[in-house]
Amino acid sequence: MDRPDDPALARDVDARCRLTGQFTLRSGQVAGEYFDKYLFETDPGLLARVAAQMVPILPDDTDLLGGLEMGGIPIVTVLSAQSGLPALFVRKQAKTYGTCKLAEGPDVAGRRVTLVEDVITTGGAVRDATVALRDAGAVVETVVCAIDRSPGADNPLADVGLEIRSVLTKADLDAVHLG
Repeated sequence: MDRPDDPALARDVDARCRLTGQFTLRSGQVAGEYFDKYLFETDPGLLARVAAQMVPILPDDTDLLGGLEMGGIPIVTVLSAQSGLPALFVRKQAKTYGTCKLAEGPDVAGRRVTLVEDVITTGGAVRDATVALRDAGAVVETVVCAIDRSPGADNPLADVGLEIRSVLTKADLDAVHLG
């Protein structure tokens, strides 16, 4: 199945999210450019367009969509509505109170969960969620993301046997960057 035709998506996401100025990165380095992914996630029209591009790249055998805290939650909510598949909200750590759940929503045991993330660079949060969900009995083989910013051609999640399917890549965004 082909993705819906939206040739302007990369340009629109880049224009909305690429900021210039002085930014301290998580590593402590200072950069003159920053990509604020939350700007596309909080724009209803742009978020709906990104989710529409995700629907056809979902594995056919998906039972549940698992959105990762925090950036994957808005995407999985819209993607669930567009695809008709139930959503899970996957925490970074299980709650220590109440139900003590890692994933809020239907039980994952024996079900095929496709993870949903906003941006993947090194895949650390996705890796942790994959291991935790598998420990809970889920079958996790694929992550669908809005933007794959992982460096190089190697899959950063190959060590946990996870396939990455992305709507956009860093190269897509760089190719449309206007300046």
